[in-house]
Amino acid sequence: MYIKTLTIQGFKSYRDQTQIEPFSPKHNVVVGRNGSGKSNFFAAIRFVLSDAYTSMTREERQALLHEGVSVTTTLSAFVEIVFDNSDNRFPTGREEVILRRTIGLKKDEYSLDKKSASKADVMNLLESAGFSKSNPYYIVPQGRITALTNAKDHERLALLKEVAGTKVYEQRRTESLRIMAETDAKRTKINELLDYIESRLTELEEEKEELREFQEKDKERRCLEYALYQRELEEVGEALEEIEEERRGEVHGANVRRELYEGREKEIQRLEQKISQTKHALSTSTITRQDAQAELTDLIRARTELECIVADLQSAGTQESGRRAELESEIVAAEQQIAAKERDLAAVIPQWSDYRAREVAERRKMEQAKAQLNALFAKQGRVKRFRTKAERDNYLHQEIASLESYQKNRVSVFESTRNDLNSTRDGLSEVTRRIENIQGTVEDGKKRVRDLGEQLSELRDKQSDLSERRKELWREDSKLDGLLGHAADELKSAERNLASMMDKDTGSGLRAVDRIAERHNLEGVYGPLYRLLDIPDPTFNTAVELTAGNSLFHVVVDTDETASKVLDIMLKEKTGRVTFMPLNRLKPKAATLPPNQDALPLLEKIRFDATHQKAFQQVFGKTWVCRDLIVAAAYVKSHGVNTITLDGDKVDRKGALTGGYYDLRRSRIEAIKNVASWKAKYDTDKKRSEEVKSAITTTDQEITRITGKIQVLMIQQAQARESRENSLQDWNSLNRERERLEARLLALESEINELETELSGISARLQGYRDELSTPLTQTLTDEEARMMDSLGVEVEERRRQVLDLVKVRTELDGRKNLLEIELNEGLRRRHRELQAKLERLGEADSEDGGSKQSLESRLRELKSLGASINAATKRSHDADKEYEKLTSEWQELRSTLEKAQQQQSEDGRSVTKLQKNTERYLAKKQMLSTRKDECNRNIRDLGVLPEEAFEKYTNEKLDRLVKKLHTVNDGLKKFAHVNKKAFEQYNSFTKQRDQLLQRREDLDKSATSIEELVHVLDQRKDEAIERTFKQVASNLKKLIIQRRIDQDDEAMDEADDTQQSSIDNYTGVAIKVSFNLKVDEGLRIQQLSGGQKSLVALALGTCILFSGRTPLTAYIVFAIQNSLSDTAQFITTTFRPEMLVTADKFYGVLFNNQKVSTIRSIKREEAMEFVDQEAQPQ
Repeated sequence: MYIKTLTIQGFKSYRDQTQIEPFSPKHNVVVGRNGSGKSNFFAAIRFVLSDAYTSMTREERQALLHEGVSVTTTLSAFVEIVFDNSDNRFPTGREEVILRRTIGLKKDEYSLDKKSASKADVMNLLESAGFSKSNPYYIVPQGRITALTNAKDHERLALLKEVAGTKVYEQRRTESLRIMAETDAKRTKINELLDYIESRLTELEEEKEELREFQEKDKERRCLEYALYQRELEEVGEALEEIEEERRGEVHGANVRRELYEGREKEIQRLEQKISQTKHALSTSTITRQDAQAELTDLIRARTELECIVADLQSAGTQESGRRAELESEIVAAEQQIAAKERDLAAVIPQWSDYRAREVAERRKMEQAKAQLNALFAKQGRVKRFRTKAERDNYLHQEIASLESYQKNRVSVFESTRNDLNSTRDGLSEVTRRIENIQGTVEDGKKRVRDLGEQLSELRDKQSDLSERRKELWREDSKLDGLLGHAADELKSAERNLASMMDKDTGSGLRAVDRIAERHNLEGVYGPLYRLLDIPDPTFNTAVELTAGNSLFHVVVDTDETASKVLDIMLKEKTGRVTFMPLNRLKPKAATLPPNQDALPLLEKIRFDATHQKAFQQVFGKTWVCRDLIVAAAYVKSHGVNTITLDGDKVDRKGALTGGYYDLRRSRIEAIKNVASWKAKYDTDKKRSEEVKSAITTTDQEITRITGKIQVLMIQQAQARESRENSLQDWNSLNRERERLEARLLALESEINELETELSGISARLQGYRDELSTPLTQTLTDEEARMMDSLGVEVEERRRQVLDLVKVRTELDGRKNLLEIELNEGLRRRHRELQAKLERLGEADSEDGGSKQSLESRLRELKSLGASINAATKRSHDADKEYEKLTSEWQELRSTLEKAQQQQSEDGRSVTKLQKNTERYLAKKQMLSTRKDECNRNIRDLGVLPEEAFEKYTNEKLDRLVKKLHTVNDGLKKFAHVNKKAFEQYNSFTKQRDQLLQRREDLDKSATSIEELVHVLDQRKDEAIERTFKQVASNLKKLIIQRRIDQDDEAMDEADDTQQSSIDNYTGVAIKVSFNLKVDEGLRIQQLSGGQKSLVALALGTCILFSGRTPLTAYIVFAIQNSLSDTAQFITTTFRPEMLVTADKFYGVLFNNQKVSTIRSIKREEAMEFVDQEAQPQ
């Protein structure tokens, strides 16, 4: 790993971006004049790789930025180093590693491989490559070698400790010792506190006894004082109760009557509205009742007709069920007979096949023997017929030719018959396969007809349910139409009532604003103020209405631009007049007052959207609701706000006082609520009506769809039946074809057997003729031929007899087989198919729809559904009757209640204003008694927590005796003036503190033990690190001596390997012995060397330190050296000595112009030598 290239921009004297040509992996030399920027070049490398530029302030970062004479200002700088990572020293998996650091006045950032990275990630990556903080000698700046040359022994020892990384251990050890010292101080303080607490607990034990006696006396005193104060409090309370009774009889009575009057006014309005609703509901109920009765009559008529149809179907169904049972029993009997016959046939067929095969074999053998016998007889005849062998042979040749011709003819017949047999077998297999396929088709058709029948039944049930649902929806729709009409009428009436409470122009203007906003889709028009508010508590209705006044009808808009648009349209159309409240122009100032139970901000009692906050703050923000007029006047005077009472009496902050009688029947808030209520009801009923109408349309569509499905299924069912009938006809014809082919197959097999026997005989005859041609003509048969003739005659007779026996048995079995097959095919199976067809036709008749063929189950389901509908209609009729009676009774009661309320209202109206006297006298007396009551309560509170006996002990005691006892107790308490009244509390507090301190001391002891163990471990690790580093440095330097205190003056010390047995704390310094000629001297101390030798030794020591740990093989040494010390390390040096240039690989020159800008470029060795020579010449 080594540095390939370096890029600098804006860093110190390098203003412009400077990219240096690739470095050599070995020795690189940088030359330049003093002050040209060589040090800045190496500072740029340290800026990226070392920790010398961490935690910088703004001023320190500013110092790193370029400052020249140019006009432009450098705001940021960066240094980028590209490493060759071919040895994968950086664990990134790439051949190159690009590391950049960017700095500015307010930033300090790193990037790794062109991607942003954190400082911790970069430091970890450098640590992994060996750039460790514990070994700072991978970068050697100016002066470090000189310092190392002149270093003393103890300074070298400190350097080794620094390289070994002992700073971390020492810092942690120092921190641990500091914590342990703090812990010891805390333990000492805890011990002092425990001693103090123990002494205080001893003192408090003595004071507790005196305190108990004092508490007994003091409890008696407080009981007596409580009894006196309580008695005075009861007297004041009785006096207050008396004047309160007077108040109730005088002033409060008027308020009660007024509240009753107002409540009765509201009740009258409610009754009138309720009567109107009841009247409408009564008319609706009358219509519903008539409809329910008419529907019930129609349903009962339909049920009667359906019951007659069901009775007829049940009568027919009884006969059909008997016929079905009879057919099913016959089918079962036929199936049993078929099974028995099939078992008999299965037993006969193997026997028949066996005897038939034996018969054919015996017949063939008989024909062969017979042919041989006939040949012998013919030969015997020819002996007498022909005189010469030539005549005989001529005859035999003619016979052979004739037989061969005949044989050829019979073979062709045999082949033709066998082909017919094969084609017949193939035809039989095809017919059998078609029969099986058609049988499967017939079963599928049967299942298809049954499935379609079930689907038809389900669809008809669903159609019936939907029809009932549609009737329910029709009834609900009719009811909703009536409710919707009533709600529309009431809404128009409520709107007219509200319009009557405003002037005509305002009403028409508000309606015009609604039309314009809807027509032009103006979202910024929120509507009049009364639509935007809601008053949860109706108690504040009057206060809200009187506070707002005509502002209730002001139109709230989002901006003045929206208001201008609406106003322009209104002016063109000349439609009314309104006042707009643009929210962007409203700037209300809310009055902030502390909350009080006598006054509340009116705005808190109104609910509204936060979007309209400014409008409501403008109208209601400066008004407070007060309990009464006196409190309202006081608030106006003290806080300068508008106030209003719940009754509507207003006190303006400018001094105006308004109020008096307020007619609730002309309440705008109530009219607004009435409009909103009927509007909501109208919208709800309209929405529900639309939903019902939509449901009716959907139900109609569903019924139409189901009806279409039923028609389609009926067509499919008819087609399935027709297809099944066609398949049955094909199946019957194929069965007949199979029987014909089976009979033909048997005939062909018999014919083939006969042909095979005949051909066998012909072959035997031909063989005999050929054999005879090879024999001479004799007069008689040979003895062997005579014996063969006799044996063949016997064999022919025997085989003929056996053939006759086999034919007899086979004929008998053939008859049995044919009889069984005829019974099965022509009788039982045909009968079974006929019974199945009858049963299926009977089932199909049940599944058909319409007319007299309607299934009984369908009619019964329809009857059941009709019964349920009748029950529901009956219930609706009864409910309608009950509702009609209930509404009639309720309407009469409401009329009676309304008349009584109106009469009572007339009586109360004449006496509401008569009772308003003695209010000031009552208030003055009440104030005095309240002051005495507060004083007594304050005295009781000052007594503190009282014992339980204080509330009952002196309840019945006389007043004078109470006073005497209180005087006696006070005299007894004088001798306890010095007692500590908090001894109990202090004792408990000190006990709790003692327990807490003991627990804390135990925790601190455990912490101290842990810290001591940590210090011991840190010391051990530090010693190991120093020993390890010393061994590594000593192994490279060959002769390194560490001085101990015990032999500080001894020159002869053991080598570094022996130092492991000594303690690190006994080391006082590091000495070096040097030998430049091992043959002459054994070594010299560094103090005995010349200046050049010292520099060389210091250089060697630095290099050993460089290679002592896990450090990278790249070193940047900034001092004069004679030659390269390593073949594998990269050196980047600066020098004024020509010796350095001899061994270098690449050369770079640093230039500095008049604008104080440094640049660096690659130069040749001759240019570098020329520059060094110039610098070496005396100025």
